[in-house]
Amino acid sequence: MTVLEQDDTIGPVDVAVLYFEGSKFNGEVAPALLELQESGIVRIIDIALIVKDFDGLATFVELEDADIAEAFDMVDQSLDLLSEEDLAGLAEGLDPGSSAIIVVWENTWAGRLAAAVRGSNGRLVALERIPHDVVLNALAALDQE
Repeated sequence: MTVLEQDDTIGPVDVAVLYFEGSKFNGEVAPALLELQESGIVRIIDIALIVKDFDGLATFVELEDADIAEAFDMVDQSLDLLSEEDLAGLAEGLDPGSSAIIVVWENTWAGRLAAAVRGSNGRLVALERIPHDVVLNALAALDQE
């Protein structure tokens, strides 16, 4: 198990919840994550799968035990940070008959910038991701001008 460095070179860490209505996986998620990891853009820290049946019962599945395990074999996770309490909280927001993959990753691409900001006594005070549909609508509006 790899341990993250304990210095200022650690990039920002995100938790992504990938929701799958109807628990439908097409096999493209694992290779996409692997590509990000192999290129050095992110370092996968932890991955978990939550499956919620149609009765609303949530199950936390180790990826190596899941039907999709083979697809995730090559995605190396370095730590086990997600607790059952974390997963239970996330499961509450899932609809019955759906599932989610929770991925914790370090944004290694931003490590140098993060270290420079910290070294200058700076800190990140706001970060917001613009939803995909909002970006598409803004681009469409620009095209209409």
